[in-house]
Amino acid sequence: MTSSGQMIDWDLVTATSERLMRPGPQVTLDEARAVVAELRQYAATAERHVSEFTGLTAPSGSGPVLVVNRSNWVRANVDGFRVILRPLLDKIEARRVSVPGGELLSAIGAKVTGFELGAALAFLAGKVLGQYEMFARTSDGSGGRLLLVAPNVVQAERDMAVDPRDFRLWVCLHEETHRVQFTSVPWLREHLESEIEAFLAQTDVDPAALLGRVRDAVRALTDDRRRAQADEETEPLSLFDLVQTREQRVILNRLTALMSLLEGHAEYVMDGVGPAVIPSVTEIREKFQQRRTNVSRIDAMVRRLLGMDLKLRQYREGERFVRTVVDRVGMSGFNRVWTSPNTLPSKQEIADPDAWVTRVHGRSALEG
Repeated sequence: MTSSGQMIDWDLVTATSERLMRPGPQVTLDEARAVVAELRQYAATAERHVSEFTGLTAPSGSGPVLVVNRSNWVRANVDGFRVILRPLLDKIEARRVSVPGGELLSAIGAKVTGFELGAALAFLAGKVLGQYEMFARTSDGSGGRLLLVAPNVVQAERDMAVDPRDFRLWVCLHEETHRVQFTSVPWLREHLESEIEAFLAQTDVDPAALLGRVRDAVRALTDDRRRAQADEETEPLSLFDLVQTREQRVILNRLTALMSLLEGHAEYVMDGVGPAVIPSVTEIREKFQQRRTNVSRIDAMVRRLLGMDLKLRQYREGERFVRTVVDRVGMSGFNRVWTSPNTLPSKQEIADPDAWVTRVHGRSALEG
């Protein structure tokens, strides 16, 4: 194990997830085999529909598709975390060496962090239907793969009482859009990875400096909530927003805009393709929206802690951005967004799509 690996007990992460995750739905062996086969088939079908609708074409054989259970989904994400968090963990490890008692604190911290991350992954393992796992490292070093979580797909279609075949294709449309995004735009994966690494590199691991920012943040958070109570349209800041450095907030704004674009694009494609190929798509969409909002109080609390509420906002805001831009300049005009990092929308442009159209296409595009 490398030194950076000692800062988080990765074995404990996996063991905790295995211990805490809920069991999947009961299926026979034949049913399980049929689900796996159909998801693989629908993933290939969805890729064709996504490419035809968007004009984006993924190179043949890029980004493998894996149908997994909840345990394998957790293991895949642990592998991804180990890759993307390495720079930050190396930085913390270097700091630990110079701190008296650092060895003991690190051992305790590795266990605590391992348990917390394992508990979070156990919760998510029962919710995620699919994921493009961009930080995976394949044998050829290319990385990136699509994971479809079969037990969760079956559980969701049973809970909502929807047509299984229609629902499986519907799920694949969304997830395949992400795979096409990353495999057809050569620079996208490296750009996102570099942004995350830059964010982590800006993390101040000095305890005194971090404590000072937390104290300032608590005061600012209190003032912000008072202002929010006076103005219901003001969205209060979170503690996470406030303890970041100035440089991290700039990077996070870019990351938020990019993730809103990616999620909104997948939603737009799913809704655009769905009516032509999925007979019960209207019923599925309505029931899925209800499923997103009708959660228990504990689930709602955990979702807020894990940032899942932010993800739902990204779906809505990103889909509105994509829809507005396509209405203005067509799909080919929207696809200018994939030209380079410079043509990605800013956080402000996600909220004001016409500003992006003006910057990238010129004001005449709005007048035409």
